[in-house]
Amino acid sequence: MPVQARERLLRTAEDLFYADGIRAVGVERILSESGVGRASFYRHFPAKDDLVVAVLEARDVRWRSWLVERVAAHGGGPLTVFDALAERFATADFRGCAFINTMVESADPQSAAHAVAARHKAAVRAYVRELLTADNVAEPDTLAGRFLLLMDGAIVTALRERTPDAAHQARDVAEALLAAARREPAQPSDARPISPTEP
Repeated sequence: MPVQARERLLRTAEDLFYADGIRAVGVERILSESGVGRASFYRHFPAKDDLVVAVLEARDVRWRSWLVERVAAHGGGPLTVFDALAERFATADFRGCAFINTMVESADPQSAAHAVAARHKAAVRAYVRELLTADNVAEPDTLAGRFLLLMDGAIVTALRERTPDAAHQARDVAEALLAAARREPAQPSDARPISPTEP
């Protein structure tokens, strides 16, 4: 059925793109491994770029749903995003962030794939901001940007080091940022300042 063919193409392409990279995987390999014919491929996707965009859009929805689920499972606080990442880093098929990888491969910010990846990162930041706002943190937007910076850095480091340690280290830094954001501002002293002319 046409729907099954489209789903097979999406599933196969996502696995191949994530494992080997978008540029390294050609249409012929996708057709061979999916078992879908060329005519069917072009009926669903006029070009490979259209398939890439469809893969990223579907992955965005699933990944963010996964993040929400795992954050809730860990207690729902803003720091638990790093606990969720630590889980992902420990899996055998972890190959970094599909959206960061896409931005590296599709460096042109005007490309459709780059735009989908950028929207994904904006959506993740917005979600982290919601967690921080619910936690009554001052300036949640600024802190959300810093959390996202730590998350992305942890992802790249975990890919390089092949351990979940980067998530734990990023969590420690985020915890310090969170503590600073929660800290009460210094209260003014009740003592009357001494005038320079007084003895």
